[in-house]
Amino acid sequence: MASSSFAKSIAKFRPFISLTRHSATPTPLPSSSFSFSSAAAVSSAADPQSSSLSQAQQKRRDSKLSKWLLFLPGALTFGLGTWQIFRRQEKIEILDYRQKRLLMEPVNVNSLLPLKDKLDDLEFRRVICKGVFDEKKSIFVGPRSRSISGVTENGHYVITPLMPIPGLPDSVQSPVLVNRGWVPRTWKEKALEVDHQGREQSSDIAPSMVQESERSSWWKFWSKTTKNLENEVSPITTPVEVIGVVRTSEKPSIFVPANDPGSSQWFYVDVPAIARTSGLPEDAIYVEDINENVNPSNPYPIPKDVNTLIRSSVMPQDHLNYTLTWYSLSAAVTFMAIKRLRQKTTRK
Repeated sequence: MASSSFAKSIAKFRPFISLTRHSATPTPLPSSSFSFSSAAAVSSAADPQSSSLSQAQQKRRDSKLSKWLLFLPGALTFGLGTWQIFRRQEKIEILDYRQKRLLMEPVNVNSLLPLKDKLDDLEFRRVICKGVFDEKKSIFVGPRSRSISGVTENGHYVITPLMPIPGLPDSVQSPVLVNRGWVPRTWKEKALEVDHQGREQSSDIAPSMVQESERSSWWKFWSKTTKNLENEVSPITTPVEVIGVVRTSEKPSIFVPANDPGSSQWFYVDVPAIARTSGLPEDAIYVEDINENVNPSNPYPIPKDVNTLIRSSVMPQDHLNYTLTWYSLSAAVTFMAIKRLRQKTTRK
């Protein structure tokens, strides 16, 4: 009886005993949580190492770049010296070409008229021109300095149209622009003064002639106009023979002002513009006089010296000097760069 009652009491307390067992048993954590925490710990430990590696790589790149920059001035100056060698060879070929052209026999300029479209191929070819100068259409290009007896004087180049002579077969068939040479600046001042006076006289004469024609009779008017026509006939000009070389327009530098034809200011030779201002076709041939037979009684204009045509502002010897200068500078800065790198390596 007592045993049965004890068994019943144990049966009543069995659910509570099982519940306490389950509550005392620890719940296992998932494996993913352990892997995440371990990865985080590893990554946190690896971050300082990766950052230090990237900084080291960046320093290496910077050091390589600094090394290249140290040698950059030497490379540039070496390239400039090499370029001067090529320029020297080009200048030698250009001057040799000019000299060979100037040694050729001069030809009549009329034989070159069909080739006016190829003036670059005709440049520095000696030609003979016969005609008369139209002094009223002269144009002064300058200023140009010239040393006379050790004294430098400013002046201009005078360019005058050479006009055909009717009935003379050896004369130029079409007008030619001729650079007659250097003249003092007083020539331009006198030419401008004469031109200004001529314009004033023409403006004063025109109204007076109209008034006289209205007052006088028919026969008086006829005799008056006949006299005026006789007075307006230009004086007889002497035919001239010009020996020169065919040239083209000048290429001004950025420091040369632009030409101003309206105010008669010509700073460089622009053949089409000068021809247009002189009333000639724009494709007119331009010739520089190199005749050495100067009249002692009338020394101006002074033709160009033929030797100036085979000279340049920068001669081949100058290019050679520039080459040596650039190469010396390249060697100096390269030596300094090498010395600088050696100092860095010894410090390390």
